[in-house]
Amino acid sequence: MERPAHTTRVWRFGVFEVDVADEELRRGGRPVKMREQSFRILVFLLEHSGEIVTRESLRGVLWPSDTFVDFDHSLNTAVMKLRDALGDSADTPLYIETLPKRGYRFIAPMTVVERETRPISPVPSSGPASAVLSTGEGNAGAALTEDGFRFKAGLEIPDAESGYSASPALARSPSSSAAKIAEHPLPYRKVWRILVPAVVLVAVAIAGAFYYRSRQATHRLTEKDTIVLADFANSTGDAIFDDTLKTALNISLQQSPFLNVLSDSEVARSLQLMSRPAGTKLTPEIARELCQRAGSKAYIGGAIGSLGSQYVLELKAVNCQSGDALVQEQVTAASKEKVLDALGNAASQLRTELGESLATVKKFDVPLEEATTSSLEALKAYSLGHYEHAIELDPNFARGYLAVGTKWTLSERGRAAGYITKAFQLREHVSEREKLTITGVYYSYVTGELDKAAQTFQEVIKSYPRDGPPYDSLGGVYAQQGQYEKAAEMTRQSMALAPGNGFSYSYSNLANYLLALQRFDEARPIIHRALAQNLEDRIAHNALYALAFLGADSTTMAEQQQWFGSKPEYGNVGLALASDTEAYAGHLRKARELTKQSVGSAIRAGDKESGAIWQENAALREAAYGNAAEARASAAEALKLAPGSQGAEAEAALAFAMAGDTARAESLAQDLEKRYPLDTQTQSLWLPAIQAQLALDRRNSTVALNALQAASSIELGQIMFVINTSCLYPVYVRGEAYLAAGQGSAAAAEFQKILDHSGIVWNCWTGALAHLGVARANALQARTSQGADADLARTRALAAYKDFLALWKDADPEIPVLRQARAEYAKLQ
Repeated sequence: MERPAHTTRVWRFGVFEVDVADEELRRGGRPVKMREQSFRILVFLLEHSGEIVTRESLRGVLWPSDTFVDFDHSLNTAVMKLRDALGDSADTPLYIETLPKRGYRFIAPMTVVERETRPISPVPSSGPASAVLSTGEGNAGAALTEDGFRFKAGLEIPDAESGYSASPALARSPSSSAAKIAEHPLPYRKVWRILVPAVVLVAVAIAGAFYYRSRQATHRLTEKDTIVLADFANSTGDAIFDDTLKTALNISLQQSPFLNVLSDSEVARSLQLMSRPAGTKLTPEIARELCQRAGSKAYIGGAIGSLGSQYVLELKAVNCQSGDALVQEQVTAASKEKVLDALGNAASQLRTELGESLATVKKFDVPLEEATTSSLEALKAYSLGHYEHAIELDPNFARGYLAVGTKWTLSERGRAAGYITKAFQLREHVSEREKLTITGVYYSYVTGELDKAAQTFQEVIKSYPRDGPPYDSLGGVYAQQGQYEKAAEMTRQSMALAPGNGFSYSYSNLANYLLALQRFDEARPIIHRALAQNLEDRIAHNALYALAFLGADSTTMAEQQQWFGSKPEYGNVGLALASDTEAYAGHLRKARELTKQSVGSAIRAGDKESGAIWQENAALREAAYGNAAEARASAAEALKLAPGSQGAEAEAALAFAMAGDTARAESLAQDLEKRYPLDTQTQSLWLPAIQAQLALDRRNSTVALNALQAASSIELGQIMFVINTSCLYPVYVRGEAYLAAGQGSAAAAEFQKILDHSGIVWNCWTGALAHLGVARANALQARTSQGADADLARTRALAAYKDFLALWKDADPEIPVLRQARAEYAKLQ
C-alpha cells in the first residue's frame, strides 16, 4: 500500500539550502558538515528570520530544562561552529547578526519552499541474497532489488533425502506443483530436478551480481564529491618525477566532467586552516587530514618506482573518513619516455572505477602527452610555476603559453595577447576542456569578441557545470558588456561551487559588480571577505579604495595608499589612484606630480603598458580641463612608452581629438579600426567616442550623435585596461554633443547618467565635470525656455554650478574650465 505524501520545509538563502526533513545544510547542492546543536540553532533562527532571538530562548531549543550544561560556553561554541559552516563572520555578518546582551538575528533574504515527499516502504533484508530471494506465499515473498526487478521465489535449502524440497507454501496448496509431485513422483521429480538447479543458479548469480554491485557502489563517488590529490611518492631517485606526475595527474583528471579535484587555491586555504605553509607536501597522512577539513570524499595518492629500465606506477583512491582504499590501479611503463602515457591510462581506468560513465571517459580523454607536453623537463618547469622556461623547453606547450599570457592580462594586455594567441594556435593539441578555456580567453583578451567569449564560456559551463572558474570568466564578459546583474549572478554561482564559498578573486569581482550597481552596503562586507582570504588581492584593495572615495572616507583611502606603497609591483596603481583623486578635486598640479611618480613606478616594475595608461589618463583630463598643449604632449609621450598598447592608443586617440589635434586622432583611429576589427569595445565604445569628438571639433553635432548610437548598448561596460571600471567617455562626449546641438534636456540626462553611476566612474575626472555639464545643460534650457520652465531650469543650473564650485573650492585657480565655470555662474546670477 502506498504511503500518504506529506510536505517538508526547505529554506533557501544565498548559496545555501536547509532541508529540515533530511536535517541537512547544503551549499551549492553539497552537504555541509555541522553539529546537531548548530543545525538546531540555524533552523530556529530561520523560523524567526528578522527577529531578535534571545540566548535564553535558544536554551530551550538545545537542552531540556533539567539538563545541566555550561550554557554560555556551549551556546557560544555552537554559534561559532554555525558561522564556520556558513563561512560567516561576527564582525561583518552576511547571515547571523549578534546583538550584544540581546541575542542573535538572521538578516539575509531567504525563501521558503514546501517540498512534497512520499516515504518508501522498507524492504526487510538479512543479507545480500535476501535482497533478491525471499520465502513466502504468493507475492508476500517478493522483494524489490535496487534496479527494480521483483523475484517471487519459494526456494529452500536442499534436504538430505532428495536434495531439494518445496516451500511450505507450495506443500499446503493442493493445486501446487508439490502436490502433483506427491501424486506422480517420477516424471515430476525429474522435471523438478532440472528446473530447480537452474532457478537456483540464476538466482544465486543475480544475487551475486547485485551483491558485487552494492560492494562496488561503496567505492564510487558522486558528482557532488570532491577529491584531493596527494603528492607522488618517488622512489626512483630521479627528481624529474617530483611534482611533475602530480601535475600530470591533475591535468588528466581535470578532463573529467564527473570528478571534482580540489583546486590549488582551496588546498592552500585548507593548509592555512591547518596552520601549515601553502607549499606543504601532501603526504598520505596530511592529504587525509586536509581532505577531511575540506569536506572532500577521498584523496588520490600516487607512487612511482623503477624496476630495471621499467617504471611501475600506482594510483590509489582512499576514503578520507575510514582510510579504506576505494580503488587501486597499477601500471608499468617500458621506459622513462612512456611514463606519462602509462599514467594517463591509469588515470582513465581510475575515473571509470570511481563512478564516471564510460561515455564521458571516452569523450573527454586526450592522452596526457597531447594534453600537456612530451617533455618531462618542460612539465616539471610548469609544475614549479616557471611557465616561460616551460615553453622554452617545449615551444609547442599550449598550456604553458596560456599560463604566461593570463599572468599578464591584468597589466600588460599587449604582452599577454602574444602568448594567448600562440596557445590558441596550438589548441588542437590539448584536452577538450583546455581547448574551450583557451578559446574563451582568446576571444576575451585578443580579438575582443565578447559575444563569442560568452558563448564559449557557456559551453564550458555546459560540459563542466560544477567547475567554478568558467562562471567567473563569463561574469567578467558580462561586466564588459555592462550587464552587471548577470555578472554578479555568474560570480555567485562560482562561489557556490567552491568550498569555503569562493575564492578571493570571486569576492573581488563581485564587489566591483555591486559597486557598479550602486549597492555599496552589499559591496563592503564582500570586499572585506576577499581581503580576509588574500591580503595580496590588488583588485580588492582597488575596490576598497573606491568605496572609501565614494564615502569620503579619507582614513581608509590613506590606509589603502599605504598598502599599495608597500608593494613594489602595485605601487604604480596606488599612485595612479591618488592622482585621479587629486584631479577630481581640481588639484591638477598635485595630480601631475603623482602621475609622474606612478609612471616611473610602473617602468621600474617592468610594466611599461600600465605606465602608458596612467600617462594617457592624465592626457585626457588635461584636454577636458582645457589644457590642450599639455594634453597633446602627454598623449605623445605615452605612445612612445608603449607603442603597441591597444589601451594606450585608444586613450591617446580620444585625447588628441579632445585637444584639437584631429590629424593624430584620425590616424590612430584608423589604426585601431585596422588592428581590432572584431573587438567589441573598440568598435562600440572607443571608435564611436573618438569619431564623435572629431565631429564636434568640426562643429557637426548631428554626425557626433549619430556616431555614438553604436555605444549605447554597452556604454556602461567595464573597461579592462583602466584603473577604475569605466570613465563613461561615450556618455560624456554624447552630453557635450547634445549641448552643441542646443538640446539642453538631453544633455542634462547624459551628464546625470554619469553622476548616477558613481560606482562605475569612481574618481575619474568625468565624475567631477558631470556636475558642470548638468549646470551648463540646465542653463541652456533656461535660455531656450520661457516662463516657469525657464525659471525652474535656471534654479537647477545655479544649484549644479554651486555643486561643482563647492567640489573645486580649493582647486588650482589657473585651470581653464574652472575660470569658465565661474564666469558662467556669475553671468547666470
